[in-house]
Amino acid sequence: MAQYFEIHPVNPQSRLIRQAADIIRRGGVVAYPTDSSYALGCHLGDKDAQERIRRIRQLDDRHNFTLVCADLSQLAQYARVGNSDFRLLKAHTPGAYTFILPATREVPRRLQHVKRKTIGLRVPNHPVVHALLAELGEPLMSVTLHLPGDDLPLADPHEIRERLEHQVDLVIDAGHCDLEPTTVVVLEDGVAEVRRVGKGDPAPFQA
Repeated sequence: MAQYFEIHPVNPQSRLIRQAADIIRRGGVVAYPTDSSYALGCHLGDKDAQERIRRIRQLDDRHNFTLVCADLSQLAQYARVGNSDFRLLKAHTPGAYTFILPATREVPRRLQHVKRKTIGLRVPNHPVVHALLAELGEPLMSVTLHLPGDDLPLADPHEIRERLEHQVDLVIDAGHCDLEPTTVVVLEDGVAEVRRVGKGDPAPFQA
């Protein structure tokens, strides 16, 4: 049975954030809010938790997870970022974007794109995520909470609890989220390619 934390969306309660981080460190899978849709997250180094998320989402081995980072300095530990890329990232983070970048050696191989050796990274603009990442001190391994057969990601924490209470360890209720996933941008050497249009404005990355 999943735990259920009602966390204030603007001023997250420190006690609940600490408890959520402890659940993640112990191998838990959490449903949590972002500045786009709700997401599923787990500890970066926990392969078993990652496989649980794959089963929930019915994902194959080719689906890449995203590392949700606190800020650009943390992002730069896991991706090779040139000067021109850094300027673009600085101008558009935090925000509802996922950036596909060349991975560094800090990224476990199982999280990288098999052929391109890239990784998806994102810096959300949501106080609950900021507080949770600050408590963890490292990124969350994450995917959008979009269940098999659904047309849209889940946005209602009460529905998430009803549908996943026996499959996740924690649902963080910080109110409803948007239904749109992030905009996905492939970025390398200052060249941007919009791979998916979502909540983030794609215009700055289109020629």
